[in-house]
Amino acid sequence: MSHVVFDVGETLVDETHAWERLADEARVPRFTLMGVIGGLAARGEPHGRVWELLGVDPPAEPVAPGGSDLYPDALPCLGELRDGGYRLGAAGNMPESFEQTVRAYVDFTGSSRRWGVWKPDAGFFERLAAEAGEEPERIAYVGDRVDNDVLPAQRAGMFAVHVRRGPWGHMHTPPPGTPQIRSLAELPEVLARA
Repeated sequence: MSHVVFDVGETLVDETHAWERLADEARVPRFTLMGVIGGLAARGEPHGRVWELLGVDPPAEPVAPGGSDLYPDALPCLGELRDGGYRLGAAGNMPESFEQTVRAYVDFTGSSRRWGVWKPDAGFFERLAAEAGEEPERIAYVGDRVDNDVLPAQRAGMFAVHVRRGPWGHMHTPPPGTPQIRSLAELPEVLARA
């Protein structure tokens, strides 16, 4: 493998503060918003339905996470992988503004909004490979969701790694043989064994 590409939300970035800000903006109790999102995750429904279920208008635009929202293991992992000779990317289902949070730490970024294609669509992973300038089988994709990250990356011919954090990361079980990690600190060793 020559490239490692990361999902952003709940993989590199802890989205807790972003969801808290959205709850405050919508004037919904934070615990209520988080609980409904958890219920939607458990039912396999899109988390965007939260506003409909709560009976409120969605905030105009999600607030982009900042550097302080990066998980503590994100930058050390990215540094170790870069030192190991990997090219790095970050791409996920997110607004274009979210790319700014990770742009300084990776070789390329991508967002579903800018690309006009959303995971788990195969076109997202085709675009990812094109941005990387590499064949899919030489790309590892790391994400918290089995439905949006692991399975479509595998179907695209990529090496998928499931990170067990965030609501979906804890509720989803990857297919047998798929590496699963609890911290990005484990990733360099997983890639070395692959």
